[in-house]
Amino acid sequence: MAEPAGVAGVPGRAPLSLLARTNLVLAVSALVIVVIAVAALNTFVIEPIAEQSADDEAALVVLSAQTWVELPPDARPYFELELAQNHDLIISGERMSLAEADFSRPYLSLLQDRLSERLGMPVALLEGDGLLWAEVPMGGFDIQVGFAPARRDIQPLYVGIIIVVLGALVVFLTSLFIVQRITRPLVLAAERVETFRGGENFEPLPEQGPRELVSLAHSFNTMAREISALLSNRTTLLAGISHDLRTPLTRMRLALALLPENVDPKLIERFERNLESMDALIGDALRFARGTQEQPEQVELATFIREVLAGFDQQIPLTVAGTEGLVLPLAPGALQRVLANVIGNGLQHAARVRVHLDGRRIHVLDSGPGIPADAREAVFQPFYRLDGSRNVSTGGSGLGLAIVQQLCQAQGWRVSIGDAPEGGTDICIEL
Repeated sequence: MAEPAGVAGVPGRAPLSLLARTNLVLAVSALVIVVIAVAALNTFVIEPIAEQSADDEAALVVLSAQTWVELPPDARPYFELELAQNHDLIISGERMSLAEADFSRPYLSLLQDRLSERLGMPVALLEGDGLLWAEVPMGGFDIQVGFAPARRDIQPLYVGIIIVVLGALVVFLTSLFIVQRITRPLVLAAERVETFRGGENFEPLPEQGPRELVSLAHSFNTMAREISALLSNRTTLLAGISHDLRTPLTRMRLALALLPENVDPKLIERFERNLESMDALIGDALRFARGTQEQPEQVELATFIREVLAGFDQQIPLTVAGTEGLVLPLAPGALQRVLANVIGNGLQHAARVRVHLDGRRIHVLDSGPGIPADAREAVFQPFYRLDGSRNVSTGGSGLGLAIVQQLCQAQGWRVSIGDAPEGGTDICIEL
């Protein structure tokens, strides 16, 4: 037999946190800003500097070749020495056989274009002996002027990568610091709101930080105090009413017991049934109003459920899905009342009820007619009954599942209604 699946209504994918969303937006914005900055830097700074550098380099090469040609042969060695020492240029009047330079580097193309413009003819760039060489036809000589490859190291790609990486790192660290300062109080507020059960011993939010967060914390603390006071007053009021009503009920029972023997026994029996129904209704109302302030205890779950099931006259089977020995901090009185109400409700409407324990989920399954999907939220409301009559023998007081819902909310549990695999109702309590 297939066992019930997980609790219905639980979302399959949690939404991104505020911290993750904000960091994502800032990261995308920072990336766009960096791309724009790199494009602007390349267009207005790097490319103009590279063009000016190539033009200056071409002017120096042409001027050096012209000067070398115009000097007497005996003065040329001194000029070559001066160029090598002061300008890192090597001039050779003898043509050497060299390989063509690699023009995949943008700067070399710029330099070749500037040399060709200044000489009015195509100029070849060569590589050899660890140097770059420009062939300059000048005064009947094919002069080769060599210079160090380091002079061409203008790398806009590397500049862009450095800006992108370092800029993104700075933006990420800054946004992380700012966002954490904003989201930390919000995360704390979300945790307090989630754990607030209407008790008087709630821990208020610290009213500090930005003005908006202080206002939020103050509003939550005020609301929590008012809700706690309202629930406390409601409990006190209904507890007092219940106590005051039970006193005349006791007197009525005593009066019935003292009636003469000639009074119709059926009349007395009818009065006794009405008094019992009134007493049960008052007890249900009192339990609904009080909720629970019970402190959790370490409970071995499977053993505890067996003890609860043993209290019913009808035998109720229990199946356990590999969770024998699981111990949880629970309020045993609240859990006992929840199980008793749910199982009692199932026994009232079905011939067979069973319990299945799967980890922290307790499934109470019955073979009854089931609860329509459009009524599964309404049945947890006080005094709501699928049976429209007010007959307690068919519809109950209408407080059983309302008490279950309130106790689960007070303890941080979750209760949901689904369809049992074999038909009927599956009420799941997730601890």
